[in-house]
Amino acid sequence: MAVVSVMAFDFVVVVRTPHEPSFRESVTWTLFYVAAATVFGLSMLWWRTPVQDGAGEFFAGYLTEWSLSVDNLFVFLVILSRFAVPGLYRQRVLLFGVILALVLRGVFIAAGAAALGAFTWVFYLFGAFLLWTAISVAREGGADHGAVAYRENALMRAVRRFVPATDGYRGAAVVVRDGGRIAMTPLLLVMIAIGSTDVLFALDSIPAIFGLTQDAYLVFTANAFALMGLRQLFFVVEGLLKRLKYLSYGLAAVLGFIAVKLVLEALHANTLPFINQGHGVGWAPTIPTWMSLVVIVAAIGGSALVSVAVTPSNTGRQERPSPRS
Repeated sequence: MAVVSVMAFDFVVVVRTPHEPSFRESVTWTLFYVAAATVFGLSMLWWRTPVQDGAGEFFAGYLTEWSLSVDNLFVFLVILSRFAVPGLYRQRVLLFGVILALVLRGVFIAAGAAALGAFTWVFYLFGAFLLWTAISVAREGGADHGAVAYRENALMRAVRRFVPATDGYRGAAVVVRDGGRIAMTPLLLVMIAIGSTDVLFALDSIPAIFGLTQDAYLVFTANAFALMGLRQLFFVVEGLLKRLKYLSYGLAAVLGFIAVKLVLEALHANTLPFINQGHGVGWAPTIPTWMSLVVIVAAIGGSALVSVAVTPSNTGRQERPSPRS
């Protein structure tokens, strides 16, 4: 209910009237969503029964999803430039793209929660996958994010093939009647592109957050608040994105840490017969939630600060190519 309320509020108050947000407005709304996530997390100390580590797990998951989704901002920038989305409609495009992304992520989260509930050995797979991802991200550390390329996925190709499209934008409309037939506009195409592409980039973040909490509700709400906040953050850091040169190293550290945490939890709940004769490994240490929070904040915050400190400022905007239908 909280997530739906935030989305409804966002649509009615923020993007109902198409406009290009100022830097001050974007900062204000970014802080608003951070505050909303903070209030939601702290509120669990009051209404969640039993309390357990609910609030701590939410904040750890929220920070992880936010940091791992920063790469999505680079992709969003490429997609918006690729489709030459007018500045007036960028907020609306990102909002509906995020809503689609949340729906698709919800399917992944439900599947992940069911798999973990039925098979504890899935932790080993998640851990191995995250470790491999961490190594891959570290190897790409320092790469020029501005060189990120966008390639249309299968969903986008199917939409283009079966649904007629207009040659250009028709204001804020996503579907219009063109030549006697119903056709979609590039505005709908770019919404689908953002939502579907986000899911591909979430293949590492979903297993990562399950390494911090196995509560599907906390996983989904952390994803929702992170994505909604990132939508506004896009307009704040659009000119700063290319300066986050060393962020990959911080992300790699977080993924590697969570991979180890997942494997340790898998050892505790072990049922594989070839490991300790199918029994849990009692000597495996348990990593508390507070330690996860410290590692995440230190790795992401440290790499971001180093990036900004050593990378020269370049606030120039990319030229926007002509739209494609």
